[in-house]
Amino acid sequence: MVDARHWLALARSPGGRATLGALLQQLGTPEALFTAPERRLRAAGLRDDAVAWLTAPDAARLDADLRFLAESGTVLVPWGSPHYPTLLAASPDAPLLLFVRGDPALLAAPQLAVVGSRNPTSNGARDAAAFAAELCRAGLVITSGLARGIDGEAHRGALAGGGRTIAVCATGLDRVFPASHRALAREIVERGGALVSEFPPGAQALRHHFVERNRIIAGLALGTLVVEAAAQSGSLITARYALEAGREVFAIPGSIHSPLSKGCHRLIRDGAKLVETARDVVEELGALAELVLAPATRQRERDDAPRDAAAAAPDALPDEEGARVLHEVGWEPTPFDLIVQRSGLPTPVVSSALLMLELQGRVSAAAGGRYSRITPPEGSR
Repeated sequence: MVDARHWLALARSPGGRATLGALLQQLGTPEALFTAPERRLRAAGLRDDAVAWLTAPDAARLDADLRFLAESGTVLVPWGSPHYPTLLAASPDAPLLLFVRGDPALLAAPQLAVVGSRNPTSNGARDAAAFAAELCRAGLVITSGLARGIDGEAHRGALAGGGRTIAVCATGLDRVFPASHRALAREIVERGGALVSEFPPGAQALRHHFVERNRIIAGLALGTLVVEAAAQSGSLITARYALEAGREVFAIPGSIHSPLSKGCHRLIRDGAKLVETARDVVEELGALAELVLAPATRQRERDDAPRDAAAAAPDALPDEEGARVLHEVGWEPTPFDLIVQRSGLPTPVVSSALLMLELQGRVSAAAGGRYSRITPPEGSR
């Protein structure tokens, strides 16, 4: 069971994610952070305001947060939870905690991020909706940021295509930004999708929140499709995060005379895949999406079965790539980047292999994008 109160307190801590994540990995549970001696907290490099919060969190604020969770149906997905997505865990600077309204299991589904201008051309808006609809029919979940323009059209296109979509928000889930997308946010949840945020209730739409949100959009997805983007567009930040996480980046070309084509053309010059149809994306991601989809489907089946039945039917041995990745995972927590370096495999393949190995009970994820080898179930060796 998730220790909601301590996780909520951790979400509100003013300490940096990296420092808190390292401390959480050392101490094991969020509760341990709030009972640790003050000298231990300072030795870890936490600022005075973070130490003050961890030693005496605001009980009234946490009570209000707990009421919000209960009344809104929002759930917590902390690091180490069965629903915490492996691809996001493998990305740089992964959040310690996610707030989710909707289906948290959807976070593990194969996703494509679709992003672009907040003021698109009519052609760009149509392309975003059409691509999203077709990609959903191909089995992908569409992930975007609920913003005006391309984001909103991508969400609507996914719904129109009969698929599901994830909106990563730059605010707490007690509000919707922009307010004009309240009906869209409600429909996303009602149609089986999810609203996601790392920000606690009450968090406003601050400028830096959008940049932080973009890294989650990129980290959740197998790849990012940029539909229209100006030369200084925030969508290029999402694309950069995708590249840093070792994911694919796709861009739709446009007129050389349009300012909203400049960002996409720059991405293509820098190595992004030029796409003209949704099939171009599917063909590029198809094999990798299947690697992720199959074990995620098996995991949902396990969640519905008794634990003893699941234990009685262990997974098969890893395939060649899975065995290669497993060989490079140590018994002590091993950084994801080091596993990639040692295995010599592409980052997305390593992410998928680690997901399968985790579902098979062969590795476990730890804070900070690290993985440890564990003894496999009896009979699966």
